[in-house]
Amino acid sequence: MTSPQEDPLPLLDEDDREAAVERLQKAYADERISHEEMDERLDLVLTARTSSQLASALTSLPREHPGTTSTIAAASGRIHRRGAWQVPRILKVRSAYGRVRLDLSRAVIEYPVVDIELELGTGGARITVPRDAVVDVEGLHTRWKDLRYTAPRRPRSGGPRIRISGSMGFGRLRIRHARR
Repeated sequence: MTSPQEDPLPLLDEDDREAAVERLQKAYADERISHEEMDERLDLVLTARTSSQLASALTSLPREHPGTTSTIAAASGRIHRRGAWQVPRILKVRSAYGRVRLDLSRAVIEYPVVDIELELGTGGARITVPRDAVVDVEGLHTRWKDLRYTAPRRPRSGGPRIRISGSMGFGRLRIRHARR
């Protein structure tokens, strides 16, 4: 039996694999990769056992957009991103009445600094950042409930810097670092 520090990398779940397949299909449909390259990468994605193997099959894909800003908006309902999704340099999240869940722990982050701009009315938000990320919440204003975030006692180096700004109405923002 191995100790927790010697455990192998975490295994993939099907949501991660499906998101990666969709990303490859989109790149092929947009004629950013050839049919042969799509087949090779698809084989890598379908046989990947860990998050790092999956990420290696996706990281050299051409960027999805020439711009580096993306907006996710919903008047009501849920905003949910998880798995192997592409994180833009600037992510704007707008929600009037819903819950927001952003999981960056398995996402593909190509930038050393990622800005997340929140404009939330009623409803809470939860953001899971990579284990080695540095989080900056100086630009965030809360109106009703306080922010719930505790920086790690022993910060790790080498991860992205996640800057969270904007405003929260009547919900609470919870930020946590991924455990693995």
